[in-house]
Amino acid sequence: MNIDVITVGSAIASNPVLGLIILLCMGATIVNGATDAPNAIATVVGTRAMRPTPAIIMAAVFNFIGLFAITMVSTAVAHTIFGMVDFGGDNREALIALAAAMVAIIVWGAAAWAFGIPTSQSHSLIAGITGAAIALQGGLGGVNGAEWVKVIYGLGISTVLGLVTGWLFTRLIKIVCADVPRPRAERFFKWAQIVSGAGVALLHGAQDGQKFLSLSMLAIMLGVYGSADMSAGFPLWLVLLVSAVMSLGTAVGGRKIIKSVGMSMVKMEQYQGFAACLSACFCIGLATFTGMPVSTTHTKTTAIMGVGAEKRLRAVKWNLAGSMVLTWVLTFPGCGLLAYAFTYLFLLLM
Repeated sequence: MNIDVITVGSAIASNPVLGLIILLCMGATIVNGATDAPNAIATVVGTRAMRPTPAIIMAAVFNFIGLFAITMVSTAVAHTIFGMVDFGGDNREALIALAAAMVAIIVWGAAAWAFGIPTSQSHSLIAGITGAAIALQGGLGGVNGAEWVKVIYGLGISTVLGLVTGWLFTRLIKIVCADVPRPRAERFFKWAQIVSGAGVALLHGAQDGQKFLSLSMLAIMLGVYGSADMSAGFPLWLVLLVSAVMSLGTAVGGRKIIKSVGMSMVKMEQYQGFAACLSACFCIGLATFTGMPVSTTHTKTTAIMGVGAEKRLRAVKWNLAGSMVLTWVLTFPGCGLLAYAFTYLFLLLM
């Protein structure tokens, strides 16, 4: 199967709806880069290891590298997303439903970005395609329960494991470095935090980038070949395109989320920022290579909460954390219903 730029371009010329859907996929990818990726370097900025502008540039670069490089090794997350819902049946209606899901994801993510709330684009993506598939198929027959179970596992990793490892890594660092002079330790942890922050950005690109890569591929397969078959793999040009678009989103939209997560929730020192990044790297890496879609926002934020709780529970601003958790909880039904409504409306109008 030849999935080259010329073939896809010809299909778009004869079917402008396909072009619109690919643009919407790219738009949703930009929103993800703007709202989720900044969490990778929120602690790096919050502890003043780096200034915001170079930190955002670093995150954008490693987002690109992460999606491009790790997709060459493992596409487990992409396959999970691809098989999570059924857009089969009438190809025209399937494309309309996919477009509706993308619109819902963009609207939800843009609203969160405008208010500086670190909502999970991963959860809005899953909710969006699920709501659209339910509307398209007229019930839960459009949802693959076996793949959806991985979302539940991912929730456990991104919340419970993130919190526990954040606490644990902080405690271990304090034990190991108990006799190290403070100035020497601070110099080390400043650079260690930058390196680990780059690692989180790289793994964010691999984890979240594969989700949007999968949806872009689904649109192309439905629009060009009339089937949801992913056996041919991802073409290199599409991987590069999604990588570049996500990096662009990170570069232009990161400051608001950095302030909410890295500066407002917990006041941290250099070693604590490193512990949070190390925790996030461990959790996101584990999920990525086992095919579990997790929220990088969830993971990094709960890691920060674990770090703060190790010092004392009152070190965490639980009211701010509570508002973030409420936003995450509302994302599944909220974005899912939005996608359902958009799908129903678009099918009526088109």
